Amino acid sequence: MKMILLGAPGAGKGTQAEIISKKLSIPTISTGNILRAAIKNGTPVGLKVKAYMESGALVPDEVIIGIMKERLAEPDCLGGYILDGMPRTIAQAEALEDAGIDVDVAIEIQASDDSIAARLTGRRTCLTCGATYHVETNPPKKENVCDKCGGALIRRHDDEPETVKHRLKVYHKETEPLIDFYRSREKLRSVADNSIEETAAEIFVTLGIKNDKAEVLKRG
Repeated sequence: MKMILLGAPGAGKGTQAEIISKKLSIPTISTGNILRAAIKNGTPVGLKVKAYMESGALVPDEVIIGIMKERLAEPDCLGGYILDGMPRTIAQAEALEDAGIDVDVAIEIQASDDSIAARLTGRRTCLTCGATYHVETNPPKKENVCDKCGGALIRRHDDEPETVKHRLKVYHKETEPLIDFYRSREKLRSVADNSIEETAAEIFVTLGIKNDKAEVLKRG
């Protein structure tokens, strides 16, 4: 099964991708991870990416798609994959189709701007180990101190109220149109943004895959 997850930043796409990946034994293909690996391995496309990055320029879509094709040709993708970080625009979605990279289903996680803002602005991240918390739904035992390593907890720049507002504005303008794009291709499935377990269970029901909350809770 080949799929992408759609939804605003903070809607829980990464968390759900992790659960789906484990359940279906398919990899999550992260654009960022692919770019970093290509640069590290010194592949021809990776060298192009490095040149763009070092010059401060954006990496063109055709270069990213070239890397995607290389990655999706690897054996672990034969049974399917989850695309993470691309497409972000209709132009990218069309370019993927033109390159022969397609998806069977696009899952939209529906969440209001207010719930996204509350989730992101309340998030705190450990400077040392990267563990994440939330001031209301998942607070640390000691304020601003990581339970796992004792490191300091901060609110990242991406989670500042004004930054969140800007990220949502960009999402609505550039990425949200993908919902209608995949709906027109009869590939869109929509689920509600509830608890992690409830959303995951709804996704599996939508996909016609047997699952339950108890199984999702064992994801770690």
